[in-house]
Amino acid sequence: MIKWAIVFAIIGLIAGALGFGGAAGAAMGIAKFLFWAGIIIAIVLFIIGMSVAKKVG
Repeated sequence: MIKWAIVFAIIGLIAGALGFGGAAGAAMGIAKFLFWAGIIIAIVLFIIGMSVAKKVG
């Protein structure tokens, strides 16, 4: 998911540099959403993994 956030961020930067304001804003918005969604999912999975490791060990 972070990979897609980076891809959309790059698309947004290129579109912004070329003057496509609407497309740049949309791509950056998608990139921001995917970045935060990926971070939240990673934190949740880390917490779940730690709780499972404590029960097993």
